[in-house]
Amino acid sequence: MSVNAIGELQSLHDTTFHHTSVYTYSLGKDIIMAADSMEIDDALYSRQRYVLGDTAMQKMARSRVFLSGMGGLGVEIAKNVVLAGIKALTVHDTQQCKAWDLGTNFFVQEDDVLNHRNRAEAVLPRVAELNPYVQVMSSAAPLNETTDLSFLRQHQCVIVTEMQLSLQKKINDFCHAQHPPIKFISADVYGIWARLFCDFGEEFEVLDTTGEEPKEIFISNITQSNPGIITCLDNNPHKLETGQFVTFREINGMSCLNGSMHQITVVSPYSFSIGDTTDMEPYLHGGIAVQVKMPKTFHFERLGKQLINPTYLVADFSKPESPLQIHLAMLALDQFQESFARMPNIGCLQDAEEMLKIARSLREKLESKPPVNEDIVRWLSRTAQGSLVPLAAALGGVASQEVLKAVTGKFSPLQQWLYLDALELVTSLEKAGREEFLPRGDRYDALRACIGETLCLKLHNLNVFLVGCGAIGCEMLKNFALLGVGTGWERGMVTLTDPDLIEKSNLNRQFLFRPHHIEKPKSCTAAAATLRINGQMKIEPHLNKVCPATENIYNDDFYTKQDVVVTALDNVEARRYIDSRCLANVCPLLDSGTMGTKGHTEVIVPQLTESYNSHRDPPEEEIPFCTLKSFPAATEHTIQWARDKFESAFTHKPSLFNKFWQTYQSAEEVLQRIKSGESLEGSFQVIKCLSRRPRNWQQCVELARLKFEKYFNHKALQLLHSFPLDTRLKDGSLFWQSPKRPPFPIRFDFNDTLHYSFIVSTAKLFATIYCIPFTEKDVSEETILKIISGVKVQEFRPSNKVVQTDETLRKPDPIPVSSEDERNAVLQLENAIFANEATRNDLQMKELAFEKDDDSNGHIDYITAASNLRARMYNIEPADRLKTKRIAGKIIPAIATSTAAVAGLVALELIKVVGGYPFQAYKNCFFNLAIPVIVFAETAEVRKTAIRNGISFTIWDRWTIYGKDDFTLSDFINAVKEKYGIEPTMVVQGVKMLYVPVMPGHVKRLKLTMQKLVKPSVDKKYVDLTVSFAPETDGDEDLPGPPIRYYFAHEDN
Repeated sequence: MSVNAIGELQSLHDTTFHHTSVYTYSLGKDIIMAADSMEIDDALYSRQRYVLGDTAMQKMARSRVFLSGMGGLGVEIAKNVVLAGIKALTVHDTQQCKAWDLGTNFFVQEDDVLNHRNRAEAVLPRVAELNPYVQVMSSAAPLNETTDLSFLRQHQCVIVTEMQLSLQKKINDFCHAQHPPIKFISADVYGIWARLFCDFGEEFEVLDTTGEEPKEIFISNITQSNPGIITCLDNNPHKLETGQFVTFREINGMSCLNGSMHQITVVSPYSFSIGDTTDMEPYLHGGIAVQVKMPKTFHFERLGKQLINPTYLVADFSKPESPLQIHLAMLALDQFQESFARMPNIGCLQDAEEMLKIARSLREKLESKPPVNEDIVRWLSRTAQGSLVPLAAALGGVASQEVLKAVTGKFSPLQQWLYLDALELVTSLEKAGREEFLPRGDRYDALRACIGETLCLKLHNLNVFLVGCGAIGCEMLKNFALLGVGTGWERGMVTLTDPDLIEKSNLNRQFLFRPHHIEKPKSCTAAAATLRINGQMKIEPHLNKVCPATENIYNDDFYTKQDVVVTALDNVEARRYIDSRCLANVCPLLDSGTMGTKGHTEVIVPQLTESYNSHRDPPEEEIPFCTLKSFPAATEHTIQWARDKFESAFTHKPSLFNKFWQTYQSAEEVLQRIKSGESLEGSFQVIKCLSRRPRNWQQCVELARLKFEKYFNHKALQLLHSFPLDTRLKDGSLFWQSPKRPPFPIRFDFNDTLHYSFIVSTAKLFATIYCIPFTEKDVSEETILKIISGVKVQEFRPSNKVVQTDETLRKPDPIPVSSEDERNAVLQLENAIFANEATRNDLQMKELAFEKDDDSNGHIDYITAASNLRARMYNIEPADRLKTKRIAGKIIPAIATSTAAVAGLVALELIKVVGGYPFQAYKNCFFNLAIPVIVFAETAEVRKTAIRNGISFTIWDRWTIYGKDDFTLSDFINAVKEKYGIEPTMVVQGVKMLYVPVMPGHVKRLKLTMQKLVKPSVDKKYVDLTVSFAPETDGDEDLPGPPIRYYFAHEDN
């Protein structure tokens, strides 16, 4: 498009939407608009880059988006797309801020209500400061049936919320007719109902439908047949689907397949066919099949056509008929608004009957003619004026992801409708009076219209413990603030804890934080930001981890005061620990997590559901030690090897060195002890490290050069010495065949940028741990070349060292130090002392903690160079810096859309927990917004374990026994029998067996007091014990029992 044309469009926009404000938030002079430079700010966007990829990020940074309607849903979408990093967003609204908005829009403040500000103008600066790279504009111009829509042509995507259906159709028709079409999205939340519609034009091409890494499959055999059948190596599943494409490389025999592309048909989980291979040469060995991502074109219909015959996504398979029934009910609502120029009144039976009449007449116009669900229509009529905040958050996350799809062509778009509902919330409110739902002129009116005053008050009086204040934690706090959690006069408190400080990479998703918060505590900063949303909240921020070490803070008394615990964590172990504490204290737990576009929620309710620990995912497969050390086959192996080298050289060795010299005060003392025959643990390695310690920058570079030779030349030569290329196994097959790849020694070349990068990054890290200063001149090519030219590299001498090939073996223990090594150590230490190179300063090293997000520290530089050199040595595909950083840093890809959706879904379940809903009401959810798929499922019902004689228990049961000072183990066993009707045969405390009759001496323990057996600390009032019972039939295993909490004395009443 010409500059003049763009200027004309801009002029048209300015005249049509004449009340326009522009706000660009800047961090200072160092900020360059991403759309202009196309450089991606990795420090800000690193986690999102792993979700979208650079191509999509750059497309996004050129995209303009128009968003109408700044209610609760609109501001959610605005937040998410600005965080993601589009080029420009125009937010449009014609309404003034009301008290109502304070409970739905987290960027509207009381001052905006008092001054009757336009909603778009009120939120403008707060939306803009979310991302300095995005230009945000606001407009308050009328947008109606007479508006000239040509101003929309400068936008790639248009989103409308809170808009009449007739105007939606007009705007959609305009967008659909453009060349290329403007992507159109409509989204609404009416009470406890939400809908989303997408139209991306007649033909919308997607280059990557899933965002998953292309699969690589090692091949064990290819048949000469029609079709040719390919079998995976070691029965590893290929995880391909019929119709997908693969290309081949590194096949020996049948080599004509290398580089060719074929469409596959799945034969079994471990094999697939590719077409006729009859005339090809016989397959010998090796080969990798690599999935090829193919573009896919999606076809969309206009809104008008889709209203009559909708295509929709089913989210809850327990009620597959719901989407059509909700579709019909919402059409009736649209018609009601058109006819009466208003929404149905809250709880008005007459309006509900009118909606039913409309629904019945509209049913005949729909092609599928779905039955009218009267419950849905009535509840929609009853709650439509309201807005359920969690539903707006959830739909806002999904809708925002569709915006990003629209402007990038990345991931599969929604076709074309999505309906979400929270009907489970209101079924128990059927008998509540109309006055429960009526507005009272405060910030909670929109919520009250959905769930009633009683539930609102319960939310206000809630005590919540929020663990984690990252992306999900920030979103949860926002939802708490809008719901009024912890605002009660006499009761109610949000306690949140997170030990972390804010980093720049957090700002891309953790929307409560701003650039000036970097290096400040997450919990305190988030608490302060939440109070700006709702100043009536009571929030207590902590900086603690929740783990066994902090049980003095988060003790049983603390948990019993909580009504619910909400986790916003990024690791399984922490979840398992908190789940165990909730289980022990019979406290509800709401868990959630995201990985890229995927998200899950899980609700755990005492007495009703299983706990988090009731199910265990299989552990992640570890890379075998021999694969890492000698036989890498994939990029992941070389990156992990480089990460291990970093840990060994720059973390582990300095740590051992420092600990040793903290134990022994001087080199002279150590020398004297060794000479007198003492064996000092670690002394050999420490003395070797001391004797080889570089003293200046030149020696650091020399050491790096020697490491290059050892890692990338001598290692390969040694392996080829141990296993020459023609080595065969006992069965006659070649040793060096897939997945084993023979190494090729690398000759050092100063002019090779990868070689040079390894030398510089390694030398810098050695200088850092040995506290050796260096200047810019020191790291110049001229200086490095001069030093390296003088390095004498020893020629390779093969050793008889055994190379481990057994994949089942773990890393071997260190080889014991020989007497000759000890003698050498004494000599080396004597020389160091004599040369005055064992001073107090020499006995210290700087231990490096691996930090992936600080580009200035050189950690990722080293791992990238080392990994890619090893990959080159083994002819493995290298990885760029970004991929290396993700794998080495174990970075979890993340994007704001998923975290917003997850937090909204959790908040929905929170309301149910507060209301004490029955088991059937609770829903767990799994979604993948990329595909897209959303699946709601019932939670796992708690299982009863039968002991015998009708006695049973669940994980939530805990039997209780009260004792006294002279209470013996025998008394305890009798007390259990008397109270619960069954006699324990075994008593265990943690991993300590207190009483097992078959164990020697255990029968005598029956006379010992519980105090003596357990040995509690002075302040410990009780101990949790595990018991089991004799089986009904001899020879069977003992029967498990519930945990028993034994109190050493009666509690005071």
